[in-house]
Amino acid sequence: MRISEASAKSGLSADTIRYYEKSGLVPAVERGTDGLRRFSPENVEWLILLYWLRKTGMPMREMQRFAALYRQGDTTTPERREVLLNHEKRLHRRRADLDRCQEVLAYKIAAYDKIEGGLS
Repeated sequence: MRISEASAKSGLSADTIRYYEKSGLVPAVERGTDGLRRFSPENVEWLILLYWLRKTGMPMREMQRFAALYRQGDTTTPERREVLLNHEKRLHRRRADLDRCQEVLAYKIAAYDKIEGGLS
């Protein structure tokens, strides 16, 4: 499939896909006789993973490390798993922080609701 289709399926813009490819994040993408990229279903799966890793705050350096490990083959499966486990731990901490932020906001909104209710 062409880059526009890969973009639509992955959620990444064509520019981001090109950037990720230049950064070494995307496994080899074949090119047609016309020189245009031809994305396989596996390429699109990889792009979707990259989308979510970035969306959840994984640093580019860590994404590059993960992609480099992937290119080295199955012998790096334990290291890749560790990268994802560490990212998952980071997400749990972020979720706890966001939950606490929501509690603080709810408290403050309730305080404003009391003030506004008392002014009527």
